[in-house]
Amino acid sequence: MSVYFPPGSTIGILGGGQLGRMLTIEARRMGYRVVSWIGGPDSGPAGMSDLVIEEPFDSPGALAAFLSRCDVATVEFENIPQSLLNAIAAEMPLMPGSAPVSICQHREREKRFLSENGFPCAAFSIVASAEELRAALRELPENGGILKTAEFGYDGKGQVAVTRESESESVWARFDAPRAVLEEKITLLAELSVLVVRDQLGNTVTYDPAENIHRDHILDVSIVPARLDRGLLKKAEAIAIGIAAALDYVGILAVEFFLSGDGDLIVNEMAPRPHNSGHHTIDACETSQFEQQLRVLAGLPIGSTRLHSPTVMLNLLGDVWIANAGKPDWSSVLAIPGASLHLYGKHEARSGRKMGHVTFTAATMEEVLEARKEAELILRGGAAGGVKPPRP
Repeated sequence: MSVYFPPGSTIGILGGGQLGRMLTIEARRMGYRVVSWIGGPDSGPAGMSDLVIEEPFDSPGALAAFLSRCDVATVEFENIPQSLLNAIAAEMPLMPGSAPVSICQHREREKRFLSENGFPCAAFSIVASAEELRAALRELPENGGILKTAEFGYDGKGQVAVTRESESESVWARFDAPRAVLEEKITLLAELSVLVVRDQLGNTVTYDPAENIHRDHILDVSIVPARLDRGLLKKAEAIAIGIAAALDYVGILAVEFFLSGDGDLIVNEMAPRPHNSGHHTIDACETSQFEQQLRVLAGLPIGSTRLHSPTVMLNLLGDVWIANAGKPDWSSVLAIPGASLHLYGKHEARSGRKMGHVTFTAATMEEVLEARKEAELILRGGAAGGVKPPRP
């Protein structure tokens, strides 16, 4: 049964980053109030909410305040204590629920879920000691593997490349984690992601898959529609829908894929929330991923995911501010036809920190790729700016 919350109801958001900010923008546009429980000092993005709760996530007083003010709750990042998710879910609708968030926030649980449900993922071993790592290293293919923390890893954090010859004692000592997942290293042809919208009744739609280009493990560029075989993209959509159903998921789910050198689709990871690779939906789709999340939370019909033009999303990290003495040339960027600038209101630009994005739309793929190239030259100065533009 679907639970309906009319405009005027209050959405509770766990987390204080840019995803919550963009959801808040949609909520306010559609007449909803927002309470953001961010678990620490506000770095800027959460300031658009009607109320910001900065107390830690283990604060009983903050929990009582959150429960008393909200009608329905969601997460804008996955690293929320499971005990808190359970406590909230016991008192009000939480979408997505505690179980799928718990799976997605923990690499070991995520890999076991994928493997046990027959979804394609990289071969992996669970490691909890130097001895177990030594045995797992011996089973790696020739091209090696990636050792990843079981918890709290994102944007390449908590990862180290290893080979069969790696010295397990020293690797484990430096890794500083109680449990880890050792995955085989995949030879990549491409990376892509699929955003799934699944409502309270199980109705499901997807957005066009995004072709993603990463730099230093952080998403740099998303290109939509992906320049890959249509049959392959349909297969990725079917896998993502299957994962959402297996999780009994409610909300927006992002499923990230590797396309291996053998042409196989491999699920890399899942994000139980709106996703960086879906930011283009604000400017290039009939309904943005953030409005979809709100619609699902409120018990409203799912909106159209139709892409109305080719689009490229360029991620803006703090490095852009550093390379431009704190004053990027937004006038020149916005002079590019089809450019839309989104800044997240963060107080401080730091290397690797997500500060905003620019979306380009145009009638043809060639035009949006050219616009992206022009923006990179303005913001990064090509190789002279210290950051080389990614591959086309």
